[in-house]
Amino acid sequence: MTSLSVLPMMPEHWKEVSHIYQLGMDTGIATFETRVPDKDSWFARHLEFARLVAVQNNAVVGWAALSPVSTRLVYRGVAEVSIYVHPATARQGVGDALMKTLIDESEKHGVWTLHAAVFPENTSSLRLHIKNGFRILGIRERIAKRKGQWYDNVLLERRSSKF
Repeated sequence: MTSLSVLPMMPEHWKEVSHIYQLGMDTGIATFETRVPDKDSWFARHLEFARLVAVQNNAVVGWAALSPVSTRLVYRGVAEVSIYVHPATARQGVGDALMKTLIDESEKHGVWTLHAAVFPENTSSLRLHIKNGFRILGIRERIAKRKGQWYDNVLLERRSSKF
């Protein structure tokens, strides 16, 4: 694998980020979203310090971001993880590099708990989270319905040892 860099996401990365997001959506097991949002609304929903891209050979090959789980002050240190890797670079360490950087950035900015909801069928994502210190809390059965089909989500969390 050639050199991989994890960098802050900038607006100019959006075209590649949104393409990777769409590829994830197309799998049917990455998100309940049905369309990629516009850049401004996406950036507004994700924490500025934790919007990252993985760049290899001058191309974005993955991205990760955190979004607050609540606007309530007591939950200010809890954030939800989103992480997507271009399928052409799957199993090459891109997700791991993004996750490790995301965890570091979250802890630098006072996030004490990271939360994730992953489709049980998304075994790559489950392995990535568990490898990076997340634990399974349980399964939300039939939590959402899309195109007439019920879906489950595995709930995971990672509690920082720094807080």
